[in-house]
Amino acid sequence: QVQLVESGGGWVQPGGSLRLSCAASGYTFTDYGMNWYRQAPGKERELVATITNIGDIRTYADSVKGRFTVSKDNTKNTVYLEMNMLKPEDTAVYYCYAKRSWGQGTQVIVSS
Repeated sequence: QVQLVESGGGWVQPGGSLRLSCAASGYTFTDYGMNWYRQAPGKERELVATITNIGDIRTYADSVKGRFTVSKDNTKNTVYLEMNMLKPEDTAVYYCYAKRSWGQGTQVIVSS
């Protein structure tokens, strides 16, 4: 079955950077794109970034444009979310989503 495993979360000071990874298995990775979502405490889950199956088209939420970059390594069955210039409002649990399946999430805390 489909398995998505996020990693790379943690605590970082404002202005810092983190790189999240989502390792996928159980399906043909090159046939599907992937989405990154996040959910902050008390808020609804929101779409952060998307990438197509071959990685040629990427989209971003306005709140992260210019700071986050999504990429896909089809040789490693992994999608990355590079997050720079992090702000306290980026604090959330980050999830990857593909083929109607969710990962377990990875916590990101941005705080001084």
